[in-house]
Amino acid sequence: MTTAPRCTGVLLAGGRAQRFGGMAKGLERVGGIRIIDRAMTALREAADDVIIAANDLLAHEWIPGVRTVADTKTGAGALGGLHTALAASGTDVLILAWDSPFVPGALLRALRDAGELNDADAAVPSSESPFGFEPLCAWYSARCLPVIEEALATGDLRAGAWQPAARTVHLDVSAWGDTNELFFNVNSPDDLVRANMLAGTTR
Repeated sequence: MTTAPRCTGVLLAGGRAQRFGGMAKGLERVGGIRIIDRAMTALREAADDVIIAANDLLAHEWIPGVRTVADTKTGAGALGGLHTALAASGTDVLILAWDSPFVPGALLRALRDAGELNDADAAVPSSESPFGFEPLCAWYSARCLPVIEEALATGDLRAGAWQPAARTVHLDVSAWGDTNELFFNVNSPDDLVRANMLAGTTR
């Protein structure tokens, strides 16, 4: 019997949140629950362990007992966050941005299953983003680390810049709802108002 590889859930809490006045946006509440807690609950449903990737000096206080790691490559944006996740965990990873209040654990588990079953480098949910998928809500094999490093070396810091070099599974996630709501990010005070409106009808 083959043992499934371990998978670490990594909550990406990078970025300077300029549209949120530099505040720690993941600590805001949607439907009465902190966004960080919503996202962490989803990760815990699908991963074997969890960590928070953040540069905030107070990150260790956000969820007591959860390991925090700082960026391994500073100034590298979201792509640098992916590198940190893979380098710090040493395992396959499930990535979720901490400003995503509506991604369910079952969707993350489906991404992990799709990646493992297809022996892929990455498994991503199809969406209407400019990439056509969500690079910050995805599963990455530990083998993806050199692929991410190669993308960083080119200077192309887009979160999906690695895709041409990776064997990627694209997952239809329509069974979980409208992708514009599933992957809604709280980037501004107006987004927070919108998220609280959505919270009445979105899991």
